Amino acid sequence: MYPEDLIAPMRADLTSVGIKEARTAEEVQNQINQEGTTLVIINSVCGCAASNARPAVKMAANNAALPDRMITSFAGNDVEAVNQARSMMAPFPPSSPSMALFKNGELVHMIERHHIEGRAAEMIAENLTEAFNEFC
Repeated sequence: MYPEDLIAPMRADLTSVGIKEARTAEEVQNQINQEGTTLVIINSVCGCAASNARPAVKMAANNAALPDRMITSFAGNDVEAVNQARSMMAPFPPSSPSMALFKNGELVHMIERHHIEGRAAEMIAENLTEAFNEFC
């Protein structure tokens, strides 16, 4: 577990643009299982989260079509929430950072860490916006 004061700015990087934190397994499950679309972001302390994943999410959040809900949980700290999200992302292996789009409780789009590392935030944002345009 990381000290909360260390990760607070990393949490705020997403919550400052309206993405809600889901810190318990119940919160994650309730958000995903609602009717409509939910983007789940597994946030992380790694460099690719800072330079690629979080900026990509913020860029994609400016798209005309958006998920009904966007939530985030922090790997290493929101353990129950992250485990619940990852269980709903099967068959994809756990990775952080990662992003998953659900529609009516079903996984419809997944961006794993290996899709984030070494890719420009703009490319990841384009991938997300294409998914938003298709499913939202």
